[in-house]
Amino acid sequence: MATRQKTSRKAAATAAAIRRARTANGRAHNSDAGDDIGLDALIGHAGYAVRRFQLWIFEDFIKTLATVDIRPTQYSVMTVIGANPGLSQMAVAKRLGIERARLVHLLDSLEERDFVSRIPSATDRRSHALHLTARGKTALAQFKRLAAEHERHVAEKIGKGNREQLLQILACFT
Repeated sequence: MATRQKTSRKAAATAAAIRRARTANGRAHNSDAGDDIGLDALIGHAGYAVRRFQLWIFEDFIKTLATVDIRPTQYSVMTVIGANPGLSQMAVAKRLGIERARLVHLLDSLEERDFVSRIPSATDRRSHALHLTARGKTALAQFKRLAAEHERHVAEKIGKGNREQLLQILACFT
């Protein structure tokens, strides 16, 4: 009987810890949101956990950079162009894993905001060299400061050491 009570108390404590973890991100427990639905084997799937973390990452990034209206992919493209002036659209698309058609649309929007310029390539008439404009360089510096704030949020969420370890683990994918 005593063993059953210990097991029951342990299960109750575990359930309470899970409920606290679910509400730790600021959301109240709401059965309509599906919080009471069991996830079974998904709990042990790395892909599921990574996807949920990615959703949180994107949500925080977008919220942190909302004042400058920049999305994660736009930030990535501007960062790569800033670090490698003169790259072709194809090189940027390939390096970041973005479909060429999607990149063209994205570059159009960055060009409209006067962040990026496409200059006809001196070596290949079919391609354009990508450069940040003066306004784009200034904007990117501001975006990087805000992105650093976002990275601090990540460290607060998972711990600084865990963030560094996660980056090491994921380095083979970049």
